Amino acid sequence: MTEVPALLPALPEIILAVGALALLMLGVFSGEKSLRTVSALAVLLLLAAVAAVLPGYHDTVVTFGGMFVSDSFGGFCKILILIGSAISIIISVDYLERENLKRFEYPVLIVLATLGMLMMVSSNDLIALYIGLETQSLALYVMAAFSRDSARSTEAGLKYFVLGALSSGMLLYGSSLIYGYTGGTSFEQIAAAVSGDGPVPIGVLLGLVFVLSGLAFKVSAVPFHMWTPDVYEGAPTPVTAFFAVAPKIAAMALFTRTMFGAFPEIADEWQQILVFLSIASMIVGAVFAIVQTNIKRLMAYSSIGHVGYALMGLAAASPDGVKAVLIYLAIYLAMNVGAFALIIAMRRKDGATESIADLSGLSQSRPAMAFALAVFMFSLAGIPPLAGFFGKFYVFIAAIESDLTYLAVIGALASTVSAFYYLRIVKIMYFDEPAAPFDVHPGKGIVAVALTSAAITMLFAFPVIVSRVQAIAGTAAQSLFQ
Repeated sequence: MTEVPALLPALPEIILAVGALALLMLGVFSGEKSLRTVSALAVLLLLAAVAAVLPGYHDTVVTFGGMFVSDSFGGFCKILILIGSAISIIISVDYLERENLKRFEYPVLIVLATLGMLMMVSSNDLIALYIGLETQSLALYVMAAFSRDSARSTEAGLKYFVLGALSSGMLLYGSSLIYGYTGGTSFEQIAAAVSGDGPVPIGVLLGLVFVLSGLAFKVSAVPFHMWTPDVYEGAPTPVTAFFAVAPKIAAMALFTRTMFGAFPEIADEWQQILVFLSIASMIVGAVFAIVQTNIKRLMAYSSIGHVGYALMGLAAASPDGVKAVLIYLAIYLAMNVGAFALIIAMRRKDGATESIADLSGLSQSRPAMAFALAVFMFSLAGIPPLAGFFGKFYVFIAAIESDLTYLAVIGALASTVSAFYYLRIVKIMYFDEPAAPFDVHPGKGIVAVALTSAAITMLFAFPVIVSRVQAIAGTAAQSLFQ
């Protein structure tokens, strides 16, 4: 790594910070009628940040006194986050107008949350980690309660805020313990302090447990998942879609960088914790989703289960494991944005619907929508040759190669159980008696996102696509180990 006293490595973050302030001023002077304008400019801003990430994608540069790192790993994750945030805005605008939530603050909040996520991905210090995490979280708390006239949305925001504050306290307490026993907050300082031949101080291990607990809350890993179903159900559906993709990717990237940046020499200690988090998340995500009747709560437990699979790759504690995690995150993004785009389209003249039973006979009233949703459900279940199969395949292989065969076996069993509720949705759409059809046609943005996501999900049937994604993820993963 080279020390570069320049702002250039942080150009994507600077673009989002300055752009968010400009959009806020535009919205203030234009009023609520500016929602579409601010949203379009926010999407362009996020795409400009993607363009700023690409030039330095393969370089590893450290700046801001060693607190900020830009490398291939960060570039890969930032591009996924920025794409996920842009898509979240695209699929939200029509919904916000129909539900009388035409407030320009919505896209601005997404941009500010994305700014925090990019800072998280590039954190190379416990202080930078916390600043990025809280920048993201403050915007997300407001978004969860964005429908201020809805009791469910207000409750979701309050639950998320209270439990988020608890997790932040745990993270700060763990960071203070680590600082006290290692004498530094930089990942390099911490790694050097715990890499000696002697035993690791008990205070460092205790601090690591608290830090892991705080990070596990952000990815909604069991047993820190209690907020997820209620927040997913209570928040407006576009907010739920955003929560399910970009913040999850950012938190997993932060999880990965923290473990391999600060604690690579004590992998045996944190590997045990990650194995437990992975097993618990896969089992809870598979079992509790079976009894859900609300599709947003079902997707909440689905996301918990998928976090378990991603943590399996991280628990492998190897470059192949990190590569598997990155592949999984890319596929997870494609599957979930498409699925949530179609969930947002579940609407009748009397309002939005969220019940799984409302999908009955969808293949007759909306065959294209039913087909696309079936593709996403099959992919989420991990059925070949769709993208979801390859995501699980690579994390299973990484676990087996790291002598965690039992973890892969448990993952396969949990995947089999979870296939039940995914395939149940397909059965409801194609074989149950038709319910009242959805009356309101989805917007063009939703249609474009759903079709594109379905195409990407099916493209993994071609080996050339799989090998290309694998090569890009492998390059990104290697930058963590240089």
